[in-house]
Amino acid sequence: MIITVASFKGGVGKTTTAIHLAAFLQGQAKTLLIDADPNRSALSWAQRGELPFPVVDEWQVDQLHNHYHHVVIDTQARPTQADLATLVSHCHLLVLPTTPDILALDALVLTVNHLQQLPAPQYQILLTAIPPHPSRAGDEVRSLLQSAHLPTFARGIRRYAAFQKAAQAGVPVYGIQDPKAEAAWQDYKAVGQEILTRLHP
Repeated sequence: MIITVASFKGGVGKTTTAIHLAAFLQGQAKTLLIDADPNRSALSWAQRGELPFPVVDEWQVDQLHNHYHHVVIDTQARPTQADLATLVSHCHLLVLPTTPDILALDALVLTVNHLQQLPAPQYQILLTAIPPHPSRAGDEVRSLLQSAHLPTFARGIRRYAAFQKAAQAGVPVYGIQDPKAEAAWQDYKAVGQEILTRLHP
């Protein structure tokens, strides 16, 4: 199963999402994360600590001889329409993370407009960095996406400082000492389970 994470805008949790979906899938079967972002954020994350799955750049993929049941791909921001067409045709699901703010949503609209020009694209929108209550930004944006009949994950990713700590330590969020680490991990576990249910009902 190949899961690709893409976004027209940086800073929406693309690499964080790729890392934690790979961590979840590794718990199901052998998983590889391919860092195809020129910034090499996923590789930098891995080099600062230890992840439970291998991370390689796209130039190393052909050198791998082991078989992986799951592959997660972290892509560069702002893909062109041709890039999106290639990504969609080579994965089982395109995950589009977005934060619930106007600039990120503008970028998401551009992405979706490009995707809707492709034949039967398989994609799903993931709300990330959802602010805590009393803010209703997450609920309002989810309702907006659903009213537009855009495929959106039932569970979003709440905004926790634990993710930044995990990136600094080079581990998944469940590997750090933080009172919100478990809640943060449960958000991604729910998303991972939804992906498995969608692709392997």
